[in-house]
Amino acid sequence: MKIRNVAIIAHVDHGKTTLVDGLLKQSHSLRENQHMDECAMDSNPIERERGITILAKNTAIDYAGYRINILDTPGHADFGGEVERIMNMVDGVVLVVDAYEGTMPQTRFVLKKALEAKIKPLVVINKVDRYASRPVEAVDEVLELFIELGADDDQLEFPVIYASGINGQSSFVPELKPEDDLRPLLDTIIRVIPAPATNAAGPLRFQPSLLDYNDYVGRMGIGKIIQGTMKTNQMVSCVRLDGSIKEFRIQKLYGFLGLERMEIEEAYAGDIVAISGLPDIYVGETVCNIGLEDPLPLIKIGEPTVQMTFGTNTSPFSGQEGKFVTSTKIDERLYRETQKDLALRFERLGAAEQWIVSGRGELHLGILIENMRREGYEFQVSQAKVILRTIDGVQCEPFETVQIDCPLESVGAAMELLGSRGGLVQSMDTKENQTRINYVMPSRGLIGFMTEFLTATKGYGILNHTYLDYRPMTALNVGQRKLGVLVAVEEGLATSYSLGGLEERGTMFIDPRVRVYEGMIIGECNREKDLAVNVVTEKKQTNTRSSVKDFTVVLKRPRKMTLEMCLDYINDDELVEITPKSIRMRKMILTTDERKKWDMRRKRGTDIEE
Repeated sequence: MKIRNVAIIAHVDHGKTTLVDGLLKQSHSLRENQHMDECAMDSNPIERERGITILAKNTAIDYAGYRINILDTPGHADFGGEVERIMNMVDGVVLVVDAYEGTMPQTRFVLKKALEAKIKPLVVINKVDRYASRPVEAVDEVLELFIELGADDDQLEFPVIYASGINGQSSFVPELKPEDDLRPLLDTIIRVIPAPATNAAGPLRFQPSLLDYNDYVGRMGIGKIIQGTMKTNQMVSCVRLDGSIKEFRIQKLYGFLGLERMEIEEAYAGDIVAISGLPDIYVGETVCNIGLEDPLPLIKIGEPTVQMTFGTNTSPFSGQEGKFVTSTKIDERLYRETQKDLALRFERLGAAEQWIVSGRGELHLGILIENMRREGYEFQVSQAKVILRTIDGVQCEPFETVQIDCPLESVGAAMELLGSRGGLVQSMDTKENQTRINYVMPSRGLIGFMTEFLTATKGYGILNHTYLDYRPMTALNVGQRKLGVLVAVEEGLATSYSLGGLEERGTMFIDPRVRVYEGMIIGECNREKDLAVNVVTEKKQTNTRSSVKDFTVVLKRPRKMTLEMCLDYINDDELVEITPKSIRMRKMILTTDERKKWDMRRKRGTDIEE
């Protein structure tokens, strides 16, 4: 068949996955009795709950005699590694831009990767049916971005399609009509995106760009056949990343159509397939005919910028709620994750039951933690820290471009907050009652920042950020919480009586009748120092009859802390305890007396590494 390979790229929430839904329906690639959920490509439960795409996924549709392979990519900056890897699989990209928001930070990142790969772009201005959409201005912003990123003359001649992905409509003009469908977009893809430059008669060359795992066949490599023909049970060679050669048999060969992955017997140059047979196949390796090894250029993968320390749970409640609690189980789980997620790294700390886990951002690591928690793992994690590098003898840290959108009345508070965390204003634009400000700031200034930002903007602020580069480290001390915490001093059940007496000391995180232990954080103090408190004391009972009905205690509603809020909240001397049923914050040193000694040594500047 005639083949077109195309990737859908965009900023988060600009409608990539919804547009893919429309293309699947328009092409009639599903069975008549096959049910398709909304955002069908987001198969992971967390993707559906959060409404974001985490892993790049591929599908294919048949339209007008063409097989169009489509790769749906993540839009969040923390998963940009997924976008980087698939650029060698496609010959064109569909850049989706929200007609109201226009170009955003991640739009710049994904478009830059496409232009660097010399891939043909096609622009879709999506959500033109949205209230207050401005499709003409959005096209101008896209053109300015192309010029700014150094697009060549051929790339600047990009076609523009106006669409409403949720309604399955597209047109060559901004005004959509009720009878419009997505055929203009599909026809433009066939007309503009070039066919893959392949040679079916030449020797086999296949390079996996994505990995998947199946309990029955093990790890699978997904990629484009650059040259030649591939068959089931064929003996082939794999040129490894270190230059060595490993021979293996292709046990299974899978093709894609609609929402299904189908076993096939043969595939040809230009098609995107998945293969199994080599247990440790890796992204960037080259599969060739035996004796005709000709490796393709390696795929460059961006390095992690943020790391956390994972460890086995050492709290008094360890092992009571989790199914997998030992270091062996956690080590195996982290290894399996790195087999699929190439932007993730982990390293065990000697003989200790701790691991340094590195990723592309807090959300990247937070998704891993949430997945492990749901699978029954029990462990603890430290505060996120940026990864420092020494470049030309100078210690450097990662910087990011940050874009905030907030109401006019919140601009002062937001700018003061970003300035205190090392942000430097690059541009500022106000339209009606909404202000957009672009910053450049160190990545560590964003750790624990989101909660404060939403408070400063009264919940109306929107923040987007994208990794920029490594620059000399700033002397600014950021990333630490200003207020102290309320720390329990005894183990037991929290009582209404004790919590009611502590309300004037700060804000509680727990309800009555919640089990606590010594060293567990139960609230936020209204002062800068930590405060050790007893929350398990019961009211003493007497034989004296009282005419006052004081047995009813009315408490303020506690602040419910989600996983992301806990990871943002903790300081470097605190941990988050993760179990399938509970998320608790605690001090690294649980004993109150030992913690006081540690604080005294830290103030004296003595060695506290022990």
